[in-house]
Amino acid sequence: MTSQTSPATGIPAPTRALEVGMGAGALATADMVLNIGPQHPATHGVLRLRVVLDGERIVSAEPIIGYMHRGAEKLFEVRDYRQITVLANRHDWLSAFSSELGVVLGVEAMLGMEVPERAVWLRTLLAELNRVLSHLMFLGSYPLELGAITPVFYAFREREELQAVMEEASGGRMHYMFNRVGGLKEDVPAGWLGRVSDAVAAVRRRLPDLESLIVSNEILEARTRGVGVLDVGTCTAYGVSGPIARASGLDVDLRRDAPYLAYGELFAPDGPGRVVTRTAGDCLARLEVLLEQVHVSLDLAQACIDRLHSLPAGPVNQRLPKVLKVPEGERYTATENPLGFNGYYLVSRGEKTPWRLKLRSASFNNVQVLSQVLPGCLVADMVAVLGSMFFVVGDVDK
Repeated sequence: MTSQTSPATGIPAPTRALEVGMGAGALATADMVLNIGPQHPATHGVLRLRVVLDGERIVSAEPIIGYMHRGAEKLFEVRDYRQITVLANRHDWLSAFSSELGVVLGVEAMLGMEVPERAVWLRTLLAELNRVLSHLMFLGSYPLELGAITPVFYAFREREELQAVMEEASGGRMHYMFNRVGGLKEDVPAGWLGRVSDAVAAVRRRLPDLESLIVSNEILEARTRGVGVLDVGTCTAYGVSGPIARASGLDVDLRRDAPYLAYGELFAPDGPGRVVTRTAGDCLARLEVLLEQVHVSLDLAQACIDRLHSLPAGPVNQRLPKVLKVPEGERYTATENPLGFNGYYLVSRGEKTPWRLKLRSASFNNVQVLSQVLPGCLVADMVAVLGSMFFVVGDVDK
C-alpha cells in the first residue's frame, strides 16, 4: 500500500493496487476521505466527523469538536455562586434541571449546609421528570433519523404533558433556574403534586402507543440489531457512561452506587429504583435501555409524589448571607444525568466566585468513542450509530 494526496482535500489518502485479471496491469484505487458536517442534520448539531471510506465501509472515523465552544468553565470563574447556576443548565439543554443540581450540591457540601427534607424530595422528583423529558426527546428523534416520522409526534405529546407541570413549578420550559444553593427558588404551587401525579399517570397510560411503533418494528430492528456494537472494555477505556454504557452491560448508576438527594432510599432493596442494563451493546440495545428507563423514572417520580404528600409543610430553602463565600478547599461532585455522568470539580479560595470550575460532561466521552464504534460499519449505518449515542453537542463543546 502507498499513499497519495487527494487533490480535493489535500489530505494524504492510502492507495491500493488492484489486480485486474491474470497478468493484467494494476489499477490504483484510493480510500475516500469524507467530511460529515459540521452542519449535517444527522449529527445532532455542530459536530464534524472526518471518515475514511473503503467503498461503502468506514475504515476510520475522527470526531472533530469545538464548533460550539463558549468557554463555559471560564465564565463560571467570574460569576458568584448564585449566578453560576445560569451557566450550569445550558451545556445540556435537554437536562437543565439535572445539570443545575451538580453545582448546588457541590457548593452545599463545601458549606456543610443541610437542605430541608421537602426540598430534597422535590429536587428528586423534578430530576426524574427532567430525565423522562430528555429520554422522550431521543425516543422520538431516533426513529425520525431512521426514516419514521410518526413516533416523534407521540413522544412530544408526552413531553408536553410533563413540560406543563415543570413550567408551572419553575416558570421555565428549558432552562428552569429553579435550584438555589440551599434548596429551591420557592415552593411549588398549591395542588401541584396532584397535577404531577395526573401527568405521570397519563404518560404511563399512553406510553404503549409510542412503544407499539418502536418495539418489534421489523424495519427499525433491521437497521439497529448488531449495528454499532460497543463492548464493555471500550466503554470503561473511554469513560462512556449512562444508558449507552448500560446497554453494553456496564452495570453502573450513580443514583444507586453513590446516592445523592433521596436516591439512597429509592434505590434501597425494597424501593422502586432499579438499574436497566442490556448486554448486546448495539444500537437496538441502547434504544431498549432508554425506553425501559422511562418506565423506571415514572415509578421514581410517583414514589416522590407519595412521599411529599406525607411530609408536613415546611421551607424549601435555607437563608443565605448577602454575599455567599465558599470555604477554601476543593470538591468533585458527580450526578447521574440522563445522558450519563455529569461532574463538577470545584476549587475555592474562600471568595464569592469559584477559583476553578471544571466540567465533566457525559456527551464528551460518549462522542469520543465514535472513533472505535464506526470503523467497520457501512456508510448507510452511520446515521443509525450516531443517533443511538444520545449526545447533545453543547454538552460536548461546553
